[in-house]
Order: sequence, then C-alpha cells, then structure tokens
Amino acid sequence: MVVNVREKARKLDLSNARENVSQGYPITNPDACRNSNLFLLALVFSSPANVTLREAVRRTWANQTLIQGFPVRILFFLGSTQTSAAHEALIKESEHYGDLVQGHAAADSTLHGSTERTVLALRWVITFCPVARFVLLTKESVFLNLPAIGSYLLGLRRHPEDLYIGRVIQKGSPNRNPNSPGYLPPTLYPDKYLPEYCDGTAYILSQDVVRKVYVASAAVLAPVPADVFVGVCAKKAGVTPTHSARFSGDKHIRYNACCFRYLFSSAGMESHELESLWADLRQKRGKCSLLKTYYGLVTCKALTYLDSLGLNKPYG
Repeated sequence: MVVNVREKARKLDLSNARENVSQGYPITNPDACRNSNLFLLALVFSSPANVTLREAVRRTWANQTLIQGFPVRILFFLGSTQTSAAHEALIKESEHYGDLVQGHAAADSTLHGSTERTVLALRWVITFCPVARFVLLTKESVFLNLPAIGSYLLGLRRHPEDLYIGRVIQKGSPNRNPNSPGYLPPTLYPDKYLPEYCDGTAYILSQDVVRKVYVASAAVLAPVPADVFVGVCAKKAGVTPTHSARFSGDKHIRYNACCFRYLFSSAGMESHELESLWADLRQKRGKCSLLKTYYGLVTCKALTYLDSLGLNKPYG
C-alpha cells in the first residue's frame, strides 16, 4: 500500500488538468504562484465572513514576501458561501488583494466540511502551486512567526522529503460514541489509538508530502477531524510526523517579545491582539539573547498556565 501511494504521488501531474480542476474553485487564483523559486506557501484556512481577521493577518505576520531573501506567499483558503451577496463580497475582496482561493466545500464547522476543504487545498497546491518547496497550512486565528519558521526550514538539507512537521499529537483515542457525528466505528478504524498527527492549527508539509497525502486521501473514509485525516493519510503514505514544541498547537500563548521571536505559532488570536503584538515586535527590533529568550519562554509558559486557570488578564 505504502509503495503504491508513493509511486502514484511521484507520477501525479495535474498541470494539464488546470481547466477541469478549476471548476471546483469559485475563486481559483491560478497565477498566485508565478514565482518559480517559491520557497514557502502559507495557506490560511478562513471562514468567508471573517473579513476583519483576514485584514488583521494581512497587516501583521502575513505582510512579508521574503524570508532571508527567499520568496514566500500567503493565501487565504475559503469554503463555500451561503448567499450570492456573500460570494460577490469575496469576489471584490479577491480582486482587491489577490490573495484568496475558494473551494466548493461544505460548512467549515462540520467534520466532512473541514476535511473536504483540506483535500481541496492540497489539490489546489498540486495543480496551481507545485513550485512551492514547502506548504504551511494554518488557521486565520493563528499568529505565525515566518522568519523563525523560514530559518528552521533553511537549516534543513537542501531537498528534504517526507517532511510533515508541527505539534504532534500522540495516542489520541478514536471517537467510539455512536451518537456523535464523529463516531469512528471499529469496522472503519480498529486500532486502539489514532495515528500520530500534527495539530491542525499550524503544520508544514514538503511538496512531495502534499502529493502523497492527496493520493492516500482517496482511500480514507474515516469521519475524523481534518488534522487527524491528514495524519491517517500520511501514515498510509509512509510519512511520519516530526514534533516541534515551537508550534503552540491549539494553545493561546501569552505575549512576550523574546518568546514570540522564538516560537513558531500561537493560536486563538483575535484581530486586535494580532495588531498589538505585531506593533510591539516591530518596535522592539533586534535579536534576543539566549538568556532573554529563556526568560521569555518561562514567562510565556507561566502566564499561559495562569490564563488557563482564569487567574490572569489576557494581553491586549
């Protein structure tokens, strides 16, 4: 099975099917990856109505086109709209910014919808952005430290393969509740634990893994969340996730400048919070010493823990 998936992925070529594939994307943005030297593509999953948060992302961490001289591209990936007025608003937004892709996917809040949207995003990458060396998938409510992520990726060997990195979840339990929409019957998934997978708030795939996961997805029928789905597909393709504690997972990390210069991500960010911390990071330019970084990480961890207990006031 693994060998077949990897071989099919190696031979997969959708470049000649661009016109047919486009039918699945009301907003296709086919020329978004014109730079053949594209180093990193970040796809930000966003709900069509969340215009304010997209604006905040554009003004903050996504407002950069190079990492140490290497090109990056940030795009928002959206599911289907419910009304023609909402779609028209997206068309105008797309024409203004040129950074939207929309796929025909069900509601984001459903298991099927989030998984379908992820598969559509991977197919879009393979068809319209095969030049990107790395693909980062994230959510609109996440702060990303692109310079730190870029430095990490640049430190890898020149042409890494089988890269699937994020905050790895181990020994997750399948949903065995028959009354739950995410019920996973033993007939579909008999194992005691789910495979290891990267938390869906932010993770990175090398271009070859995008293809492998997409090919494997055709045989995965399990009704699981999108991030678990990617993990199941990766396992079928013989790809093992790599853990990095610099990804926050679904945790909202309390802000400290040196902490945020080291971490790759922080989840659960609101628009005003993104704006505030970004302004502070820009004001406090310069590198943090090892001691300041260590102190910043300890401070972040302590304040985040207090937040979880409801004992501290959030930043911003």
